[in-house]
Amino acid sequence: MFERKYDNSGNSGSSRGGYNSGPREMTDVTCSECGKQTQVPFKPDGSRPVYCSECYQKHRPARAPRRY
Repeated sequence: MFERKYDNSGNSGSSRGGYNSGPREMTDVTCSECGKQTQVPFKPDGSRPVYCSECYQKHRPARAPRRY
């Protein structure tokens, strides 16, 4: 009845608003809490603290429970 066509081009169709799914440019930073050297996928502008992955988990906002 319905024919599905699949494209083997490697694009899953999950494009996120024009973002390229290629490698992201990483920036070397120092964690604002523990002082550890780490990398982040953005260039900090200095207006907010930057955390390593361990410290980020401590400062991450709590997620609201899912409503079904």
